[in-house]
Amino acid sequence: MAGVGSYLKKHTEALVKDVGLEAACAATGKSKATLGRYYSDSEEHSDRFMPIDAVAALEEAARYPHVTSALSELRGITISYDAERKNSPEGDGGVNSDVIALSQRFAMLMAEYQQSIEDGIITINEAKRLLRETLALQHVLIDMKLHLEEEAGNGHT
Repeated sequence: MAGVGSYLKKHTEALVKDVGLEAACAATGKSKATLGRYYSDSEEHSDRFMPIDAVAALEEAARYPHVTSALSELRGITISYDAERKNSPEGDGGVNSDVIALSQRFAMLMAEYQQSIEDGIITINEAKRLLRETLALQHVLIDMKLHLEEEAGNGHT
């Protein structure tokens, strides 16, 4: 459970930072200190996790459902995220635009990886940047999946 707990705490921290600490306090009715305990990796807080109602309130305000996504990944479940994101262009170019965005994001991930591995060590900050790029790539793939499902449902080939 230690690995799972640490994984969930990292995603809880990402959720709070996505919303912003002040806004997270307002949305949950929790203090900064309490929210900090939910994602603290110190031994004294290892058994403290954010209540599900607080997660739901924060994920409603967040750009991405960080904790829900982490929970689904732990179970090997793929979820479809259907809210508007920065990877969804206003004009919605469909699958063709998704393929271009996918290529661009993958190139960015590979560039970040190359830079990170240059010295043979991936630091915590480099790992965080790689994680951000991986999440951005995941968002593009979800957009593409939704567009493909839409086209398949409409009988397009």
